[in-house]
Amino acid sequence: MRRFIYIFIFGLLTSCATSEKHVEKKKVFAVGLDTLQWFDQSRQRAIPVAIYKPVNDSKTSKRNIVIFSHGYGQNKGGDYLAYSYLTEFLASKGFWVISIQHELSTDSLLPLTGKPQIVRRPFWERGADNILFVINQLKKTNPDLNYKHITLIGHSNGGDMTALFPQKYPNIIEKIITLDNRRMALPRTKKPKVYSLRSSDQPADEGVLPTEEAIKRHKITIIKLANTTHNEMDDNANELQRKEMQYYVLAFFK
Repeated sequence: MRRFIYIFIFGLLTSCATSEKHVEKKKVFAVGLDTLQWFDQSRQRAIPVAIYKPVNDSKTSKRNIVIFSHGYGQNKGGDYLAYSYLTEFLASKGFWVISIQHELSTDSLLPLTGKPQIVRRPFWERGADNILFVINQLKKTNPDLNYKHITLIGHSNGGDMTALFPQKYPNIIEKIITLDNRRMALPRTKKPKVYSLRSSDQPADEGVLPTEEAIKRHKITIIKLANTTHNEMDDNANELQRKEMQYYVLAFFK
């Protein structure tokens, strides 16, 4: 039996009100958005990115980095812009947020048959390679950012990439936050720190979520959202769902 923290709306409203009073004391930035297309010469691959950043910021060298990976979008494009409720929110709190478009129109579609851990692994590997390239490219273009504090956030298939990254490329990131990844096992580690928000409707595959014993041993945080489905974790979320997810994600950074 796994240990989840069930959060209901009644309790959430009180918690959010308390949190918002605390946040009001901190500076909130206007947010700038740059959309770029980087090119990974070694893989001959274009990598579109959206960079959300604080405007008129005098402390760029102290800003921590968030790299966001979207859920599966059937290669239609534009999915890296579909989580503005979270990417813009974090940038307004002083983070540099880089959202990666992992799927290109020329890519093969994600396999929907077969064992996901086998047939989808190459797609997660490519996603992890995209993330590594973006980190290295960012070091070239913005060397003053704080590369000791990098957090990965990913939804669904992007969450599976996020879960794979520290296992493929250790000792680079500080935290991972997955939004209902369902296929790739979460790391059982204290470093990076592991956090996950779970939907109300879609269970993870066996072995994806840690046991109660592993949660305690590695101080992993898993929170089940009682009123948010898997497909409501992007900009489809309503205002209350957005506030709930913003509240928890921001809390994971403290």
